[in-house]
Amino acid sequence: MERKENGKEKNELFNRMVKAGQRTYFITVKEASNNKKYVTLTESKLIEKDKFEHHNIMVFQEKIGEFVDALQGACAVAA
Repeated sequence: MERKENGKEKNELFNRMVKAGQRTYFITVKEASNNKKYVTLTESKLIEKDKFEHHNIMVFQEKIGEFVDALQGACAVAA
């Protein structure tokens, strides 16, 4: 169980929210109990009044660089 410190999960190092209509994206960096960091990407989508659907992706520390490179390549094509 994650402990709270000053209203924030103790193992949470970074959190950014991006709103996009009825969807909200959260990018969070956390630290596991083995001191390794990982990124979670969460999509929260409003499907009915007061009812949300959530999807999560976890990217572990050893693959973050490769993941970012692939994302930057996709952004370059999409822009």
